[in-house]
Amino acid sequence: MTNRERERATLNFEKPDRGSVEETFYPWVLACQRFKKEGMPAHIADGAKDITNDIVGHGENDNPEKYLPVSWGEGVMAYEEYLGFDPLRRCHFVLPFRRFEEKLIEETAEYTIRQDIFGRQNKRRRGSEIETEHKPIIAGARDWERMKEHAQGELEQYFSEEAIRAAYEPIRAGHERGDYPIRMNLEGFFWVPRELLGIEAHMFAFYEEPELLHDICEYILWVYSTKLLQVLDIVQPDVIYMMEDLSGKTGPMISGVMFDEFVGAYYRRLFPLLRERGVGNIFVDTDGDFAMLIPRFIDAGVDGFLPMDVNAGMDIVQVRRDFPKLKFIGGYNKLCIAEGPAAIDREFQRILPVIRQGGYIVGSDHQVAPSTSLEDYRYYIRRLREAMAQCGADL
Repeated sequence: MTNRERERATLNFEKPDRGSVEETFYPWVLACQRFKKEGMPAHIADGAKDITNDIVGHGENDNPEKYLPVSWGEGVMAYEEYLGFDPLRRCHFVLPFRRFEEKLIEETAEYTIRQDIFGRQNKRRRGSEIETEHKPIIAGARDWERMKEHAQGELEQYFSEEAIRAAYEPIRAGHERGDYPIRMNLEGFFWVPRELLGIEAHMFAFYEEPELLHDICEYILWVYSTKLLQVLDIVQPDVIYMMEDLSGKTGPMISGVMFDEFVGAYYRRLFPLLRERGVGNIFVDTDGDFAMLIPRFIDAGVDGFLPMDVNAGMDIVQVRRDFPKLKFIGGYNKLCIAEGPAAIDREFQRILPVIRQGGYIVGSDHQVAPSTSLEDYRYYIRRLREAMAQCGADL
């Protein structure tokens, strides 16, 4: 089987020659730095950059992949193959108002205020490593109207047919040969308003400014329904996942009714367009305990979830009992990897029933932490390959 065929069979409850051996997310830069100290070649560790690294330090208009990060994924794939994972090509499609030049806004003897890559202004007092929010990206409908005007200019500059083709065409041939599956992430309809407004203001907006939230979501949907579909005419990702961190350790931050209105309604309009253009599986990336919303996610068209945060109570064994056709990526307690071989083996034993059922690519339940040694991570990967040989055994 090709790597692409194997991933499709693994996720679609088939019985492949073996299950895909993949990681949930791209690596944490701090973990890569530790691995380099412990023997990983520098060009491998340094090549596995964070998604924003190619933009940091550039002027606002310097990077042709400012919103279409694709070449970035080459270094991550090399890092993962070096460690023994199957080839997997990661890419993003970034909304045209989600990247800004990092710059100093104000500096005094007491503090500095800087704008980050997302457009937030953060304040740091002298002698402190802690940043606090000074100013959100937008503070209401008037700011949002200005942001849309900015976004239209960015669309004209960075999202031409030529730019889209230049970004995504280089990964097309390898994907069509089956050398690697493609995993693409998108920012979702809860995530983006929260990022723009800030957490507290976002929560109030559900009650005080629902029209603003809907206007933001309509604009997101319009961008995906136009520019993203041009991308999908070139490559058809095997997994698209929506970033929607809408839960905490004790449960979701919004009710089911609000989910249906402000998130699910937009999924129902977007997902059929993605499937018509050949997208494989549609996943949602949300941390925390979101169990009570799973039926609503499924009803809105979601195939599966990642990373399935174990320490927030998301037990994939129980969730699979409750929802037999739900698919997972992740679900392995990342803290066990740092605890060494015995803990690693116990965690594999816990999730083995789900591996045998299929529809599951095992991965850490978030990025592997810098507290993990390279030796223990290599042991985890060896055991992962052994465990995934049982993929679909119970089918």
